[in-house]
Amino acid sequence: MENVFRLVDNKDFFARRCIMVNGPVIVGAGPSGLATAACLRDQGVPFVVLERAECIASLWQKRTYDRLKLHLPKAFCQLPKLPFPEDFPEYPTKKLFIDYLESYAKHFEINPKFNSCVQSARYDETSGFWRVKTVTSTESTRSEVEYICRWLIVATGENAECVVPELDGLSEFGGQVVHACEYKSGESFRGKKVLVVGCGNSGMELSLDLCNHNALPSIVVRSSVHVLPREMFGKSTFELAVLLLKWLPIWLADKLLLLFSWLILGSIEKYGLNRPSVGPMELKNMEGKTPVLDIGALDKIKSGGIKVVPGIKRFSSGQVELVNGERLDIDSVVLATGYRSNVPSWLQEGDFFSKNGFPKQRFPHGWKGNAGLYAVGFTRRGLSGASSDAMRIAQDIGKVWKGETKQIKKRTTACHRRCFPVLNMPIHSD
Repeated sequence: MENVFRLVDNKDFFARRCIMVNGPVIVGAGPSGLATAACLRDQGVPFVVLERAECIASLWQKRTYDRLKLHLPKAFCQLPKLPFPEDFPEYPTKKLFIDYLESYAKHFEINPKFNSCVQSARYDETSGFWRVKTVTSTESTRSEVEYICRWLIVATGENAECVVPELDGLSEFGGQVVHACEYKSGESFRGKKVLVVGCGNSGMELSLDLCNHNALPSIVVRSSVHVLPREMFGKSTFELAVLLLKWLPIWLADKLLLLFSWLILGSIEKYGLNRPSVGPMELKNMEGKTPVLDIGALDKIKSGGIKVVPGIKRFSSGQVELVNGERLDIDSVVLATGYRSNVPSWLQEGDFFSKNGFPKQRFPHGWKGNAGLYAVGFTRRGLSGASSDAMRIAQDIGKVWKGETKQIKKRTTACHRRCFPVLNMPIHSD
Protein backbone atom coordinates (compact mmCIF):
# COMPACT_ATOMS: atom_id res chain seq x y z
CA MET A 1 0.00 0.00 0.00
CA GLU A 2 2.90 2.32 0.75
CA ASN A 3 4.12 1.87 -2.85
CA VAL A 4 0.68 2.77 -4.18
CA PHE A 5 0.71 6.01 -2.17
CA ARG A 6 4.11 6.83 -3.65
CA LEU A 7 2.74 6.13 -7.10
CA VAL A 8 -0.23 8.41 -6.62
CA ASP A 9 1.97 11.19 -5.25
CA ASN A 10 2.78 12.28 -8.78
CA LYS A 11 1.07 15.04 -10.79
CA ASP A 12 1.36 13.10 -14.06
CA PHE A 13 -0.63 10.21 -12.56
CA PHE A 14 -3.86 12.20 -12.71
CA ALA A 15 -3.28 13.48 -16.25
CA ARG A 16 -4.48 10.27 -17.92
CA ARG A 17 -6.63 7.25 -17.19
CA CYS A 18 -4.61 4.77 -15.13
CA ILE A 19 -5.20 1.06 -14.78
CA MET A 20 -3.61 -0.99 -12.02
CA VAL A 21 -2.92 -4.44 -13.45
CA ASN A 22 -3.18 -7.37 -11.07
CA GLY A 23 -0.35 -9.32 -12.69
CA PRO A 24 2.04 -8.74 -15.62
CA VAL A 25 1.55 -6.61 -18.73
CA ILE A 26 2.53 -8.35 -21.97
CA VAL A 27 3.41 -6.03 -24.84
CA GLY A 28 2.64 -7.78 -28.12
CA ALA A 29 -0.01 -10.30 -29.21
CA GLY A 30 2.06 -12.26 -31.70
CA PRO A 31 3.00 -15.93 -31.15
CA SER A 32 5.46 -14.95 -28.38
CA GLY A 33 2.90 -12.92 -26.43
CA LEU A 34 0.20 -15.55 -26.89
CA ALA A 35 2.52 -18.34 -25.71
CA THR A 36 3.45 -16.38 -22.58
CA ALA A 37 -0.17 -15.55 -21.84
CA ALA A 38 -1.17 -19.21 -22.18
CA CYS A 39 1.60 -20.32 -19.82
CA LEU A 40 0.62 -17.65 -17.29
CA ARG A 41 -3.00 -18.79 -17.53
CA ASP A 42 -1.81 -22.32 -16.79
CA GLN A 43 -0.04 -20.97 -13.67
CA GLY A 44 -3.18 -19.14 -12.53
CA VAL A 45 -1.59 -15.71 -12.98
CA PRO A 46 -3.79 -12.89 -14.38
CA PHE A 47 -2.36 -10.66 -17.11
CA VAL A 48 -3.08 -7.94 -19.67
CA VAL A 49 -1.93 -8.17 -23.29
CA LEU A 50 -1.42 -4.91 -25.21
CA GLU A 51 -1.40 -5.01 -29.02
CA ARG A 52 -0.98 -2.00 -31.33
CA ALA A 53 -2.86 -3.65 -34.23
CA GLU A 54 -6.50 -4.66 -34.28
CA CYS A 55 -5.77 -8.39 -34.45
CA ILE A 56 -3.46 -11.01 -33.02
CA ALA A 57 -0.29 -11.95 -34.96
CA SER A 58 -0.50 -8.87 -37.18
CA LEU A 59 2.84 -9.68 -38.84
CA TRP A 60 1.42 -12.99 -40.03
CA GLN A 61 -1.99 -11.62 -40.92
CA LYS A 62 -0.99 -8.40 -42.64
CA ARG A 63 2.67 -8.45 -43.64
CA THR A 64 3.31 -11.85 -45.19
CA TYR A 65 2.98 -13.13 -48.76
CA ASP A 66 0.22 -15.49 -49.82
CA ARG A 67 2.33 -18.59 -50.58
CA LEU A 68 4.13 -18.53 -47.22
CA LYS A 69 4.42 -21.77 -45.27
CA LEU A 70 6.28 -22.50 -42.08
CA HIS A 71 9.88 -23.24 -43.02
CA LEU A 72 10.31 -25.76 -40.20
CA PRO A 73 8.23 -28.86 -39.42
CA LYS A 74 5.16 -28.24 -37.29
CA ALA A 75 6.64 -30.12 -34.31
CA PHE A 76 9.14 -27.28 -33.90
CA CYS A 77 6.60 -24.49 -34.37
CA GLN A 78 3.66 -25.30 -32.10
CA LEU A 79 3.14 -23.18 -29.00
CA PRO A 80 3.11 -24.54 -25.42
CA LYS A 81 0.15 -26.44 -23.96
CA LEU A 82 -1.72 -26.89 -27.28
CA PRO A 83 -0.25 -28.85 -30.23
CA PHE A 84 -1.25 -28.39 -33.86
CA PRO A 85 -4.25 -30.45 -35.00
CA GLU A 86 -3.16 -33.89 -36.21
CA ASP A 87 -4.50 -33.31 -39.73
CA PHE A 88 -2.24 -30.29 -40.31
CA PRO A 89 0.45 -30.88 -42.96
CA GLU A 90 4.11 -31.10 -41.96
CA TYR A 91 4.65 -27.51 -43.11
CA PRO A 92 1.43 -25.59 -42.34
CA THR A 93 0.38 -22.77 -44.64
CA LYS A 94 0.06 -19.17 -43.53
CA LYS A 95 -3.74 -19.52 -43.28
CA LEU A 96 -3.55 -22.71 -41.23
CA PHE A 97 -1.03 -21.16 -38.85
CA ILE A 98 -3.23 -18.08 -38.35
CA ASP A 99 -6.23 -20.36 -37.73
CA TYR A 100 -4.15 -22.20 -35.12
CA LEU A 101 -3.18 -18.94 -33.39
CA GLU A 102 -6.82 -17.77 -33.35
CA SER A 103 -7.96 -21.04 -31.78
CA TYR A 104 -5.02 -20.87 -29.36
CA ALA A 105 -6.09 -17.44 -28.13
CA LYS A 106 -9.69 -18.61 -27.79
CA HIS A 107 -8.71 -21.81 -25.97
CA PHE A 108 -6.72 -19.95 -23.32
CA GLU A 109 -9.17 -17.03 -23.14
CA ILE A 110 -6.56 -14.50 -24.25
CA ASN A 111 -8.31 -11.22 -25.06
CA PRO A 112 -5.73 -8.57 -25.95
CA LYS A 113 -6.47 -4.86 -25.72
CA PHE A 114 -6.22 -4.06 -29.41
CA ASN A 115 -5.26 -0.71 -30.99
CA SER A 116 -3.17 0.00 -27.89
CA CYS A 117 0.18 1.36 -29.03
CA VAL A 118 2.79 1.55 -26.27
CA GLN A 119 4.44 4.97 -26.29
CA SER A 120 6.79 4.37 -23.38
CA ALA A 121 7.47 2.00 -20.51
CA ARG A 122 9.70 2.77 -17.56
CA TYR A 123 10.33 1.41 -14.11
CA ASP A 124 9.34 3.77 -11.28
CA GLU A 125 11.91 3.07 -8.58
CA THR A 126 9.99 5.15 -6.05
CA SER A 127 6.87 3.01 -6.24
CA GLY A 128 8.41 -0.26 -7.46
CA PHE A 129 6.02 -0.50 -10.42
CA TRP A 130 6.35 -0.39 -14.20
CA ARG A 131 4.47 2.47 -15.88
CA VAL A 132 3.35 1.64 -19.42
CA LYS A 133 1.87 4.57 -21.34
CA THR A 134 -0.29 3.77 -24.34
CA VAL A 135 -2.35 5.54 -26.96
CA THR A 136 -5.54 3.68 -27.78
CA SER A 137 -7.14 4.69 -31.03
CA THR A 138 -10.15 3.66 -33.07
CA GLU A 139 -11.81 5.28 -36.09
CA SER A 140 -13.57 7.87 -33.96
CA THR A 141 -11.71 8.11 -30.65
CA ARG A 142 -8.22 8.48 -29.28
CA SER A 143 -7.34 8.12 -25.62
CA GLU A 144 -4.26 7.83 -23.44
CA VAL A 145 -4.10 5.01 -20.91
CA GLU A 146 -1.34 4.23 -18.45
CA TYR A 147 -0.98 0.69 -17.11
CA ILE A 148 0.68 0.20 -13.73
CA CYS A 149 2.15 -3.25 -13.20
CA ARG A 150 4.70 -5.17 -11.21
CA TRP A 151 5.96 -7.26 -14.13
CA LEU A 152 6.57 -6.18 -17.72
CA ILE A 153 6.95 -8.77 -20.48
CA VAL A 154 8.34 -7.53 -23.79
CA ALA A 155 6.91 -9.73 -26.56
CA THR A 156 7.18 -7.41 -29.56
CA GLY A 157 9.77 -9.74 -31.08
CA GLU A 158 12.58 -9.55 -33.59
CA ASN A 159 10.43 -8.45 -36.54
CA ALA A 160 8.46 -5.46 -35.28
CA GLU A 161 9.55 -2.92 -37.92
CA CYS A 162 10.57 -3.17 -41.57
CA VAL A 163 14.17 -2.44 -42.48
CA VAL A 164 14.37 -0.14 -45.51
CA PRO A 165 18.01 0.51 -46.45
CA GLU A 166 19.24 3.74 -48.01
CA LEU A 167 20.03 2.89 -51.64
CA ASP A 168 21.74 5.50 -53.77
CA GLY A 169 19.45 6.93 -56.43
CA LEU A 170 16.35 4.94 -55.45
CA SER A 171 14.26 8.14 -55.38
CA GLU A 172 15.17 8.67 -59.06
CA PHE A 173 14.17 5.14 -60.10
CA GLY A 174 10.55 6.02 -60.88
CA GLY A 175 9.21 2.45 -60.85
CA GLN A 176 7.32 0.51 -58.20
CA VAL A 177 9.23 -0.07 -54.95
CA VAL A 178 7.71 -2.28 -52.23
CA HIS A 179 9.01 -3.90 -49.07
CA ALA A 180 8.46 -7.64 -48.68
CA CYS A 181 5.87 -6.85 -45.98
CA GLU A 182 3.65 -5.32 -48.73
CA TYR A 183 4.21 -8.14 -51.23
CA LYS A 184 1.33 -10.60 -51.54
CA SER A 185 1.71 -12.41 -54.86
CA GLY A 186 3.73 -12.34 -58.07
CA GLU A 187 0.48 -12.04 -60.05
CA SER A 188 0.69 -8.23 -60.16
CA PHE A 189 4.31 -8.44 -61.45
CA ARG A 190 3.56 -10.76 -64.37
CA GLY A 191 5.84 -9.99 -67.32
CA LYS A 192 7.84 -7.37 -65.37
CA LYS A 193 11.56 -7.23 -64.68
CA VAL A 194 11.81 -7.27 -60.89
CA LEU A 195 14.89 -6.70 -58.76
CA VAL A 196 14.70 -8.52 -55.41
CA VAL A 197 17.05 -6.96 -52.87
CA GLY A 198 18.00 -9.51 -50.21
CA CYS A 199 18.85 -13.20 -50.43
CA GLY A 200 17.49 -14.62 -47.18
CA ASN A 201 14.59 -17.07 -47.00
CA SER A 202 12.08 -14.34 -47.91
CA GLY A 203 14.13 -13.03 -50.85
CA MET A 204 14.60 -16.52 -52.27
CA GLU A 205 10.94 -17.45 -51.85
CA LEU A 206 9.67 -14.18 -53.33
CA SER A 207 11.98 -14.68 -56.32
CA LEU A 208 10.54 -18.18 -56.76
CA ASP A 209 7.00 -16.85 -56.52
CA LEU A 210 7.76 -14.14 -59.09
CA CYS A 211 9.24 -16.72 -61.43
CA ASN A 212 6.18 -18.97 -61.04
CA HIS A 213 3.99 -16.00 -62.06
CA ASN A 214 6.03 -15.43 -65.22
CA ALA A 215 7.84 -12.36 -63.95
CA LEU A 216 11.55 -11.89 -64.65
CA PRO A 217 13.27 -11.70 -61.25
CA SER A 218 16.90 -10.86 -60.48
CA ILE A 219 18.05 -11.38 -56.90
CA VAL A 220 20.80 -9.30 -55.32
CA VAL A 221 23.34 -11.46 -53.47
CA ARG A 222 25.64 -8.88 -51.92
CA SER A 223 27.49 -11.22 -49.56
CA SER A 224 27.97 -14.92 -48.91
CA VAL A 225 24.99 -17.12 -48.04
CA HIS A 226 24.35 -20.69 -46.89
CA VAL A 227 21.74 -22.49 -48.98
CA LEU A 228 20.65 -25.88 -47.62
CA PRO A 229 17.91 -28.24 -48.83
CA ARG A 230 14.80 -28.10 -46.66
CA GLU A 231 15.02 -31.86 -46.21
CA MET A 232 17.88 -34.34 -46.23
CA PHE A 233 17.40 -38.09 -46.58
CA GLY A 234 13.72 -37.89 -45.64
CA LYS A 235 14.29 -35.73 -42.55
CA SER A 236 13.95 -31.99 -42.21
CA THR A 237 17.35 -30.32 -42.28
CA PHE A 238 16.53 -28.49 -39.05
CA GLU A 239 15.62 -31.75 -37.31
CA LEU A 240 18.81 -33.36 -38.58
CA ALA A 241 20.87 -30.39 -37.33
CA VAL A 242 19.30 -30.64 -33.87
CA LEU A 243 20.09 -34.37 -33.80
CA LEU A 244 23.70 -33.85 -34.86
CA LEU A 245 24.25 -31.12 -32.27
CA LYS A 246 23.18 -33.50 -29.50
CA TRP A 247 26.16 -35.73 -30.18
CA LEU A 248 28.75 -33.67 -32.06
CA PRO A 249 30.58 -30.36 -31.64
CA ILE A 250 29.08 -27.58 -33.75
CA TRP A 251 32.01 -27.43 -36.20
CA LEU A 252 31.68 -31.13 -37.03
CA ALA A 253 27.89 -30.93 -37.32
CA ASP A 254 28.35 -28.05 -39.77
CA LYS A 255 30.85 -30.01 -41.87
CA LEU A 256 28.41 -32.92 -42.14
CA LEU A 257 25.50 -30.61 -43.06
CA LEU A 258 27.58 -28.97 -45.79
CA LEU A 259 28.73 -32.36 -47.10
CA PHE A 260 25.12 -33.63 -47.25
CA SER A 261 24.06 -30.36 -48.88
CA TRP A 262 26.73 -30.70 -51.57
CA LEU A 263 25.62 -34.28 -52.29
CA ILE A 264 22.01 -33.13 -52.74
CA LEU A 265 22.35 -29.66 -54.30
CA GLY A 266 25.76 -29.87 -55.89
CA SER A 267 28.11 -26.89 -56.04
CA ILE A 268 26.27 -23.55 -55.76
CA GLU A 269 29.30 -21.25 -56.06
CA LYS A 270 29.22 -21.30 -59.87
CA TYR A 271 25.76 -19.72 -59.73
CA GLY A 272 26.98 -16.71 -57.75
CA LEU A 273 26.08 -18.12 -54.34
CA ASN A 274 29.28 -18.16 -52.29
CA ARG A 275 29.18 -19.87 -48.92
CA PRO A 276 30.51 -18.11 -45.79
CA SER A 277 33.73 -19.43 -44.25
CA VAL A 278 31.80 -20.10 -41.02
CA GLY A 279 29.40 -23.07 -40.97
CA PRO A 280 25.59 -22.54 -41.02
CA MET A 281 24.88 -23.47 -37.40
CA GLU A 282 27.90 -21.61 -36.03
CA LEU A 283 26.95 -18.52 -38.06
CA LYS A 284 23.41 -18.75 -36.70
CA ASN A 285 24.77 -18.84 -33.15
CA MET A 286 27.23 -15.99 -33.70
CA GLU A 287 25.16 -13.54 -35.75
CA GLY A 288 21.62 -14.91 -35.76
CA LYS A 289 21.84 -15.31 -39.55
CA THR A 290 19.52 -18.11 -40.64
CA PRO A 291 20.58 -20.34 -43.55
CA VAL A 292 18.29 -20.40 -46.57
CA LEU A 293 16.23 -23.58 -46.70
CA ASP A 294 15.65 -24.13 -50.40
CA ILE A 295 12.15 -25.00 -51.59
CA GLY A 296 12.73 -24.64 -55.32
CA ALA A 297 14.47 -21.32 -55.93
CA LEU A 298 17.83 -22.98 -56.56
CA ASP A 299 16.44 -24.99 -59.50
CA LYS A 300 15.13 -21.73 -61.00
CA ILE A 301 18.55 -20.14 -60.51
CA LYS A 302 20.23 -23.10 -62.23
CA SER A 303 17.80 -22.96 -65.16
CA GLY A 304 18.14 -19.19 -65.54
CA GLY A 305 14.60 -18.35 -64.40
CA ILE A 306 16.08 -16.35 -61.52
CA LYS A 307 19.18 -14.28 -62.23
CA VAL A 308 21.73 -13.82 -59.42
CA VAL A 309 23.41 -10.38 -59.45
CA PRO A 310 26.01 -8.77 -57.15
CA GLY A 311 25.58 -5.69 -54.95
CA ILE A 312 23.95 -2.43 -56.04
CA LYS A 313 25.99 0.67 -56.86
CA ARG A 314 23.12 3.05 -57.60
CA PHE A 315 19.68 3.37 -59.17
CA SER A 316 18.67 5.66 -62.01
CA SER A 317 15.47 6.10 -64.03
CA GLY A 318 14.28 2.57 -64.85
CA GLN A 319 17.70 1.10 -64.25
CA VAL A 320 20.09 -0.22 -61.64
CA GLU A 321 23.87 -0.16 -61.86
CA LEU A 322 25.63 -3.04 -60.10
CA VAL A 323 29.02 -3.01 -58.38
CA ASN A 324 30.53 -4.95 -61.31
CA GLY A 325 29.53 -2.17 -63.72
CA GLU A 326 26.60 -4.06 -65.27
CA ARG A 327 23.37 -2.12 -65.85
CA LEU A 328 19.94 -3.74 -65.69
CA ASP A 329 16.65 -2.38 -67.00
CA ILE A 330 14.04 -3.04 -64.32
CA ASP A 331 10.37 -2.23 -63.77
CA SER A 332 9.99 -2.90 -60.04
CA VAL A 333 12.00 -3.37 -56.85
CA VAL A 334 11.09 -5.67 -53.95
CA LEU A 335 13.03 -5.00 -50.75
CA ALA A 336 13.42 -8.33 -48.94
CA THR A 337 15.67 -6.55 -46.48
CA GLY A 338 14.20 -7.92 -43.28
CA TYR A 339 12.92 -6.54 -40.02
CA ARG A 340 14.24 -5.23 -36.73
CA SER A 341 13.21 -4.90 -33.10
CA ASN A 342 11.50 -1.65 -32.07
CA VAL A 343 12.16 -1.99 -28.33
CA PRO A 344 14.58 0.99 -28.06
CA SER A 345 11.86 3.33 -29.36
CA TRP A 346 9.58 2.81 -26.34
CA LEU A 347 11.31 0.92 -23.50
CA GLN A 348 13.21 3.30 -21.22
CA GLU A 349 15.80 0.87 -19.92
CA GLY A 350 19.49 0.43 -20.61
CA ASP A 351 20.72 -2.56 -18.63
CA PHE A 352 18.90 -5.54 -20.12
CA PHE A 353 18.33 -4.54 -23.76
CA SER A 354 21.08 -3.34 -26.08
CA LYS A 355 20.75 -0.56 -28.66
CA ASN A 356 19.77 -3.02 -31.37
CA GLY A 357 16.66 -3.99 -29.40
CA PHE A 358 17.84 -7.45 -28.33
CA PRO A 359 18.72 -8.65 -24.84
CA LYS A 360 22.42 -8.21 -24.11
CA GLN A 361 22.74 -11.79 -22.88
CA ARG A 362 22.42 -14.54 -25.44
CA PHE A 363 20.18 -17.57 -25.32
CA PRO A 364 19.39 -19.20 -22.94
CA HIS A 365 19.97 -16.28 -20.54
CA GLY A 366 18.21 -13.42 -22.33
CA TRP A 367 14.70 -13.92 -20.95
CA LYS A 368 14.93 -12.25 -17.53
CA GLY A 369 16.10 -8.78 -16.52
CA ASN A 370 15.87 -6.79 -13.31
CA ALA A 371 12.87 -5.34 -11.48
CA GLY A 372 10.30 -7.69 -13.05
CA LEU A 373 11.37 -7.15 -16.68
CA TYR A 374 11.18 -10.12 -19.08
CA ALA A 375 11.71 -10.73 -22.80
CA VAL A 376 10.21 -13.42 -25.01
CA GLY A 377 10.81 -14.08 -28.69
CA PHE A 378 14.30 -12.57 -29.01
CA THR A 379 16.31 -15.80 -29.09
CA ARG A 380 16.81 -15.88 -32.88
CA ARG A 381 15.61 -19.47 -32.57
CA GLY A 382 12.14 -19.08 -34.02
CA LEU A 383 8.93 -20.27 -32.43
CA SER A 384 10.61 -23.02 -30.41
CA GLY A 385 12.87 -20.42 -28.77
CA ALA A 386 9.88 -18.21 -27.99
CA SER A 387 8.01 -21.15 -26.45
CA SER A 388 11.00 -21.97 -24.26
CA ASP A 389 11.15 -18.35 -23.04
CA ALA A 390 7.40 -18.26 -22.40
CA MET A 391 7.48 -21.32 -20.16
CA ARG A 392 10.44 -20.01 -18.14
CA ILE A 393 8.82 -16.61 -17.63
CA ALA A 394 5.48 -18.06 -16.55
CA GLN A 395 7.13 -20.44 -14.09
CA ASP A 396 9.25 -17.62 -12.64
CA ILE A 397 6.31 -15.26 -12.13
CA GLY A 398 4.00 -18.10 -11.10
CA LYS A 399 6.32 -19.15 -8.31
CA VAL A 400 6.22 -15.66 -6.78
CA TRP A 401 2.50 -15.29 -7.42
CA LYS A 402 1.56 -18.57 -5.76
CA GLY A 403 3.82 -17.92 -2.78
CA GLU A 404 2.32 -14.49 -2.14
CA THR A 405 -1.23 -15.74 -2.72
CA LYS A 406 -0.71 -18.38 -0.01
CA GLN A 407 0.57 -15.72 2.39
CA ILE A 408 -2.44 -13.50 1.74
CA LYS A 409 -4.82 -16.42 2.37
CA LYS A 410 -3.07 -17.18 5.67
CA ARG A 411 -3.39 -13.56 6.77
CA THR A 412 -7.06 -13.30 5.84
CA THR A 413 -7.99 -16.50 7.68
CA ALA A 414 -5.98 -15.55 10.76
CA CYS A 415 -7.93 -12.40 11.60
CA HIS A 416 -10.98 -10.44 10.49
CA ARG A 417 -10.98 -6.69 10.27
CA ARG A 418 -13.42 -4.09 9.13
CA CYS A 419 -12.13 -2.39 5.99
CA PHE A 420 -12.57 1.29 5.19
CA PRO A 421 -11.86 3.06 1.88
CA VAL A 422 -8.54 4.83 2.28
CA LEU A 423 -8.28 6.82 -0.92
CA ASN A 424 -10.52 7.40 -3.89
CA MET A 425 -7.94 6.88 -6.63
CA PRO A 426 -8.66 6.80 -10.41
CA ILE A 427 -7.30 3.26 -10.70
CA HIS A 428 -9.09 0.41 -12.40
CA SER A 429 -8.09 -3.15 -11.65
CA ASP A 430 -7.76 -5.68 -14.47
